[in-house]
Amino acid sequence: MNFAFSEEQEMLRDSARRFLEEKCGSETVRALMETESGYDQGLWAEIAEQGWQAMAIPEQYGGAGFTILEQIVLMEEMGRALFPVPFLASAVLAANTLLVGGSEDQKVVFLPGIAAGETIWTLAVTEESGRWDAGGVEATAKRDGDEYIINGVKTFVLDGHIADTLIVAARTGSQVEPDDGVSLFAVPASTAGLNRTKLDTMDQTRPLAMIELSEVRIPASNRIGEEGGAWPIIETVTDIAVVALAAEQVGGAQKCLEMAVEYAKVRIQFGRPIGSFQAIKHKCADMLVQVESAKSAAYYAAWATSEQNEEVAIVAPLAKSYCSEAYFFCAAENIQIHGGIGFTWEHDAHLYFKRAKSSELMFGDPAFHRARLADQIGL
Repeated sequence: MNFAFSEEQEMLRDSARRFLEEKCGSETVRALMETESGYDQGLWAEIAEQGWQAMAIPEQYGGAGFTILEQIVLMEEMGRALFPVPFLASAVLAANTLLVGGSEDQKVVFLPGIAAGETIWTLAVTEESGRWDAGGVEATAKRDGDEYIINGVKTFVLDGHIADTLIVAARTGSQVEPDDGVSLFAVPASTAGLNRTKLDTMDQTRPLAMIELSEVRIPASNRIGEEGGAWPIIETVTDIAVVALAAEQVGGAQKCLEMAVEYAKVRIQFGRPIGSFQAIKHKCADMLVQVESAKSAAYYAAWATSEQNEEVAIVAPLAKSYCSEAYFFCAAENIQIHGGIGFTWEHDAHLYFKRAKSSELMFGDPAFHRARLADQIGL
């Protein structure tokens, strides 16, 4: 397939890159890493004015009515800049959970706030095991009249410390098979019995949180989808999220390549730029192959997702596993080409290396997604 972005999509890319280069240099990223929230509310409001959060939300719910193709253009540019905002949590994970599993009333009430950037949502699935399969969900939700009572601990929740509302996965029934009895609930962060703690993680550009739920009571109307039938919703949303994340990984890998090539041109050893040495040329060439291959995987997966193609279940895990390893490879090679300076705190290479590693593990590592791919194609 000969895939190319449209002129309008390339204009969106150019606009996003100019904005991020002006507003989100490494100095800004480093400053936000040191804050409790991890993001700038002013920048969040500015991208809302440009319609970023609304991009892939239908117009009838306050969105711009575009597809994931436009959204991955933004994700790729955000990955290139390490833009620290709760976009993946709110505009991708939570918004798509509501779109896939929510009732019409829930979509009408909740999605406009997400699209406008006025409210921040996230999805809380993983627990202490860090597993992204149904067997990892041990939190419980018991029906009590017109309410549910939720108990459990969610960990590694993306932007969970700042979200206004969390969509929590919990078990409402007996577990015959791992995906039996999992339900989803919209839980306002202000609900009594909900406590959250920002985690001290390797990648400080992408905050994660632990959410403790002790006798948390919410109205039954806050359940998203049918009771006990949420796991297919989570699987669909995960496929969309990993495609978006793959695009972000492509952006980060591309930036690592650019950093390495630029340094190889100006770093002089033995009276000549190190880029003239065969070993460095080979490293840069290998990085280029990884970046271009990752682009093909991510872009095709995005196209399949936007078309709701039956191949999504195959190409989404393929893109996640390949792009994860490509980004990590490029981030590591970037440090190697920079030599000693690449290991220092002052240099930005370590920021991309840490993001590459955290992204590799998010939503399941490459081995997990290769196993999913093998299941889909009957291996």
